Amino acid sequence: MDKLIAQQRIQTLSKELHEHNHKYYVLSAPSISDFQFDSMLRELQALEMEFPELASENSPTKRVGGTVSKEFETVMHKYQMLSLSNSYSKEDLIDFENRIQKLIEDDVEYVCELKYDGVAIGLRYVDGKLIQAVTRGDGSKGDDVTNNVRTIGSIPLELKGDYPKEFEIRGEIFLPLKAFEKLNEAKAKAGEPLMANPRNTASGTLKLQSSKLVASRGLDCYLYYLLGETLPKSTHFDNIQKAGEWGFKVPLTEERMIEKTNSIDGILSFINFWDERRHNLPFEVDGIVIKVNSYEKQEQLGFTSKSPRWAIAYKFETEQAATKLNSVSYQVGRTGAVTPVANLAPTSLLGTTVKRASLHNKDQIEKLGLHFGDHVFVEKGGEIIPKVVGVNTALRSKDADPVVFIESCPECDTPLIRKVGEANHYCPNENGCPPQITGKIEHFISRKAMNIDGLGGETVEQFYKAGLLKNIADLYDLDPLKMLALDRMADKSVNKIIKAVKNSLSIPFEQVLFALGIRFVGSTVAKILAKNFKSIDHLKNATIDDLIAVDEIGQKIAESIQEFFSEEKNLDVVERLKKAGVQMRIVQSEKDLNVNKFLEGKSIVVSGVFNTFSRDELKQTIERYGGKNVGSISKKTSFIVAGEKIGPSKLEKAQKLGVKLISEDEFIQMISDNI
Repeated sequence: MDKLIAQQRIQTLSKELHEHNHKYYVLSAPSISDFQFDSMLRELQALEMEFPELASENSPTKRVGGTVSKEFETVMHKYQMLSLSNSYSKEDLIDFENRIQKLIEDDVEYVCELKYDGVAIGLRYVDGKLIQAVTRGDGSKGDDVTNNVRTIGSIPLELKGDYPKEFEIRGEIFLPLKAFEKLNEAKAKAGEPLMANPRNTASGTLKLQSSKLVASRGLDCYLYYLLGETLPKSTHFDNIQKAGEWGFKVPLTEERMIEKTNSIDGILSFINFWDERRHNLPFEVDGIVIKVNSYEKQEQLGFTSKSPRWAIAYKFETEQAATKLNSVSYQVGRTGAVTPVANLAPTSLLGTTVKRASLHNKDQIEKLGLHFGDHVFVEKGGEIIPKVVGVNTALRSKDADPVVFIESCPECDTPLIRKVGEANHYCPNENGCPPQITGKIEHFISRKAMNIDGLGGETVEQFYKAGLLKNIADLYDLDPLKMLALDRMADKSVNKIIKAVKNSLSIPFEQVLFALGIRFVGSTVAKILAKNFKSIDHLKNATIDDLIAVDEIGQKIAESIQEFFSEEKNLDVVERLKKAGVQMRIVQSEKDLNVNKFLEGKSIVVSGVFNTFSRDELKQTIERYGGKNVGSISKKTSFIVAGEKIGPSKLEKAQKLGVKLISEDEFIQMISDNI
């Protein structure tokens, strides 16, 4: 066949197959038979094999899979992928709505949607073509699973209509119940272990190395959130409707999967409607999501470090199961916290077999009045972690012994302590208790901390038992020959670990500070401390008053930091890490060192649409010159960098409070004048 004719035929077949895919997977209204579709697909495959240079990256033939990924590349999210705060009561929703009303002081419209029980995904499109698909990961970065996502029929590879040049759309990939049942039927026939539930199966499927196997599983996807600099509409609801026109599978208004309301009564009505009908859906949902509809109001409300203030997830009441308590064991975490665990007679709960459940602490055991052999009620907190929530005392044996909380550590026999105001008991032997030592090492090497790849929990345990690792500093003195002498350690795995340890020397100070595992110092607090104290030495020498003077650092965090640096063994470990070359201070480029921090002490709001810079670029510039970005206008706001389409309510509030507005050009001139 002539190459030009082949090119025209490939383009025609691709366009028609994309359209038929949309009709089948998104609209559920196929217009041709499976035989006709397969015939067209085979013709396209044959042409692409004959003329591989004409095959598009987004060809419909990619739907059937065929690529093999040895490992998934970790990539940064352009926009942070935060999770939502959860609510389990309607009172929480009323509180949420009241907070919104107080902050906005204006009419607020909400959008209610189903909360799909699957895997969060972010899809990036450029010029109408799918470019990248990334999992949530830790919210800042996730895994690139583009090849596997291309096999999902309901996700368009190419768009139609008036879509923006570049944008991201987010949603949930899930496994329909019929596909889950079909998969387990096949596994049962083959004598293989059954999959636990659709959500875990979807997550595992998305990480399979063979995209052909992914294609065979029948994953599906609903898209529900648009991000970008040039979105067509100013509200969430309207943009979702536009996304449906471009070819995305979005929640349907006619099936009441998405709905607008301006009252708490409307929100509760939507929840009650789906609480009764959710079990009739062909896929699993575990709640309802409520979002503020206006992007302008979303921006005004802003974010906490973990979730947006303008959205909340209401989780449906969890199902319970009754079973028997066989025994109680105790787990010791990396901080020394001792958690009692109920060992149960196996029972089925929300599609999984539950054998163990958390008892939380001594107070909870006493509150339940728990006895050995009790018949207990178990439910999944947040649909994830099983917990014991009650006891059927009518079935209790007369000679049953009460469960008494232990007094010594189950791992090292050190007497437990309980600090005033805390619910947990702790083992104070942090440098001699095995699970605390290995837990600290596992935290140190984790992705959000030092990101030392190749070392998992089992390997850390193996190295600890072999005497190669006794604390986190030992990672930088690992002997390759001693590693090779251990089971399951070959040249490739040893080299990977040594390389990852070496690469961790470039991890910035704020991550190192988080990696040290100081109690109450999470990743957000670590960033605040690093920014304010600049180095480990300055932090070590800080007084309680110095620490509390820092915004968002309270008494509990300050005391924990001082306690950490009062331990001689911790100081020794820090010194060894320093000598190994670990970043123990903020490293600034020569360019940044000479920057005039003329915005120091100023709180600045960025709002509207800009021509020269994106909103994120403006915010980064503000931080570079010492300013602080804030989401809402108050008396403390220094000024607003105002672009086009700044909302009328924001303008009114600025005028009411006398807050100055400056344009993008004026802000650029301000920077120029102070460089």
